[in-house]
Amino acid sequence: MNHQYSILLFRYAHLRFKMAPQATVAEANMCQPESSKKSTKPYKLQIIWYNVILLSLLHVGALYGFYTMSNWRSILFHTAFGFMAGFGITAGAHRLWSHRSYKARLPLRIILASFVCIAAETDIYVWCRDHRVHHKYTETDADPHNIKRGFFFAHVGWLMCKKHPEVTNKGKKIYLGDLTADPVVRFQRKYHIPLSLFCSFLLPTMMAHLIFGDSEWNAFLHCISRYVCVLNATWLVNSAAHMFGDRPFDKEIHASESTIVALIAAGEGWHNYHHVFPWDYSTSELGYTLNLTKIFIDVMAWLGLAYDLKSATKEEVLKRKLKTGDGTRLELQSSVRVTDIGYSHLFHK
Repeated sequence: MNHQYSILLFRYAHLRFKMAPQATVAEANMCQPESSKKSTKPYKLQIIWYNVILLSLLHVGALYGFYTMSNWRSILFHTAFGFMAGFGITAGAHRLWSHRSYKARLPLRIILASFVCIAAETDIYVWCRDHRVHHKYTETDADPHNIKRGFFFAHVGWLMCKKHPEVTNKGKKIYLGDLTADPVVRFQRKYHIPLSLFCSFLLPTMMAHLIFGDSEWNAFLHCISRYVCVLNATWLVNSAAHMFGDRPFDKEIHASESTIVALIAAGEGWHNYHHVFPWDYSTSELGYTLNLTKIFIDVMAWLGLAYDLKSATKEEVLKRKLKTGDGTRLELQSSVRVTDIGYSHLFHK
């Protein structure tokens, strides 16, 4: 997934993607995979030692924070904040703003933007820019967290070094007009540092101290623990979900179906499906199976806060499985006859 995290706070998919229902040309093409020519200039890895040290200290602090946890009410409190942060990334920055897989009314956009601030990864605009670049130039030098550079790089190493020049170059050309047109995105981008510091650390620290009696220091450490857990849940989508699992929809790409990542990241682990149908709000063909984010969006739709939810049809899914998949999970479309979708795609790429 992904996006560039603010350290101060803490994508061969098929070339003929179907345009999402009711989507504009720009929106349909914004994550359409393309190749990225290798840079003519030699690339030299440049480690950002400040980030290395800071990320290391954050993880040490998170471990110590877990050690000091003893109040079960406080644990539930920080877990709730973790879920809010997670939904800010999965339902907000990812499925809403990066892929436009559904639409949200103003109150829901404000709520999701607040949740993004709890996640404190970066502002919505930057997160979506990097994630669209990841989809459009996946597994090339322009991919911010290119899995071909290894598990560690795709997980966190990409935050410990300067971006490949192609990442920066392609990031300047990606379509972002829909984001700049959203006042919620503009506001969150302008004030994301103080908002993230407040929503992710100051507010939950003081609440845990005043409500549950935790010391300010322990409450802050518990915020660090929650923060690092959400970071790693997000990073696992970039690493594990691009390396381990079946590829029922496109066997030629690294993105995979990872049950474990789906469990940890609220439904984001069904990643082979997602890279083939990035405009599907559910990011999966499995319904609510290990997909808390789909449940969240459906509840918001029931409340009238989300609408125009986009989904791939069973026929589209089966057709793609038969054409480029690895042969797994075909039994799920047993109710759809091959004759209903034609045979030509079986012989022509």
